[in-house]
Amino acid sequence: MARGQQKIQSQQKNAKKAAEKKKGQGADQKTAAKAALVHTCPVCRTQMPDPKTFKQHFESKHPKSPMPPELADVQA
Repeated sequence: MARGQQKIQSQQKNAKKAAEKKKGQGADQKTAAKAALVHTCPVCRTQMPDPKTFKQHFESKHPKSPMPPELADVQA
């Protein structure tokens, strides 16, 4: 039953490779997603990826606060 032992070793080796690949890939996605959040709300410090979303957030969550100058010309 030599093939049975080889099969078990092969499965363990492949599982280890898959785990390492998944671990490395997850960190890349997290850093890329974090880098995409470039706009920060001055009132609540929430981060948003683009100015359109930022303006919609600001209008809905902080209607009484004055609009930041960088959002004045953005089309929502």
